[in-house]
Amino acid sequence: MPVFSLDPAQTAWCAELRALAAERLRPLAEKGEPGHVNRPLVAALGELGLLRRLFGAGALELCLMRESLARVCTEAETALALQGLGAHPVAAYGTPGQRERWLPGVAAGGTVAAFALSEPGAGSDAAALALEAVPDGGHGSGDGSSDGGGWRLSGEKCWISNAPEADFYTVFARTAPDAGARGITAFLVPADRPGLTGSPLDMLSPHPIGSLLFDGVPVGPGDVLGETGAGFRVAMDTLNLFRPSVGAFAVGMAQAALDATLAHTADRTAFGGVLKDLQAVSHQVAEMATRTEAARLLVYAAAAAHDEGAPDVRGRAAMAKLLATETAQYVVDAAVQLHGARALRRGHLLEHLYREVRAPRIYEGATEVQRTIIAKELYAS
Repeated sequence: MPVFSLDPAQTAWCAELRALAAERLRPLAEKGEPGHVNRPLVAALGELGLLRRLFGAGALELCLMRESLARVCTEAETALALQGLGAHPVAAYGTPGQRERWLPGVAAGGTVAAFALSEPGAGSDAAALALEAVPDGGHGSGDGSSDGGGWRLSGEKCWISNAPEADFYTVFARTAPDAGARGITAFLVPADRPGLTGSPLDMLSPHPIGSLLFDGVPVGPGDVLGETGAGFRVAMDTLNLFRPSVGAFAVGMAQAALDATLAHTADRTAFGGVLKDLQAVSHQVAEMATRTEAARLLVYAAAAAHDEGAPDVRGRAAMAKLLATETAQYVVDAAVQLHGARALRRGHLLEHLYREVRAPRIYEGATEVQRTIIAKELYAS
């Protein structure tokens, strides 16, 4: 697998994805309501076969999908990514029954998934989560899947994408107090489970984000993803796969901002000429392009390393997310500056990107956390 270049088939596929995003997905995205799951858009992703590709896709393929969609329609990219993030633990760690029950609906776009890890007091420090799973021998999962007792989940999850409108949640809870990362278990929790409620959060990002309240929600052994006490591994394996693709999302946004800037500065007249003829402008655009390409190559390299099973995937994934998200913030901001006031008008592409680009520097491990991971990997080698 080439690390620093794509083969013709991959390049053609990316072009096809961009065309599909423009023709089929963006019109549906424009009809969606900010802060809510756009189910027609998710269904279209399923009809086009893109959601099905999430299961079995390598990290590089996932990156190409996310970058291509983000360049044209960030809403479609995010809907695809959230389906993958919420359902990947089921695909990778679920029982045959769990996979059979939930994955066909996710792949078809009729079932919405969510990844419920963050809490009010445990965002970047995922090992500090406090959602409590109290042993409850008299209760199973509520659906007859448990023969030998289960747990009751009590506590809160916060900043959960697709909440509270998802159909099921991959939930991480503490089954062993005072055990740190070793005391966490992953559960598959349907949204209609008694005691589970949620509310939307009014966030800067346009995609749905909410909080979840667990008031003695019953779960049993049949709801466990992987093994009891091994939930932190489920979470980290999922994040290691998706972190480079968060970088790909960022690269797609950076490229969209760069494309818009090239078009604008080539046509916009000012000071007796076009903007591109001003050295201050052309050098700024050159810097934007160089940083975008550097981020893209690092993302591809990290994805290829993941697919090859390289031992340094954790550090590479952190580097890719770090550089790509910080680069996208810089490129979008510079694009806004070069466009002037028109870029701040509600509905302008760059106004949209300016709101979208900020969150990836925080979610799935903030920039500061990525630097910590990178440093630990460097000193451990």
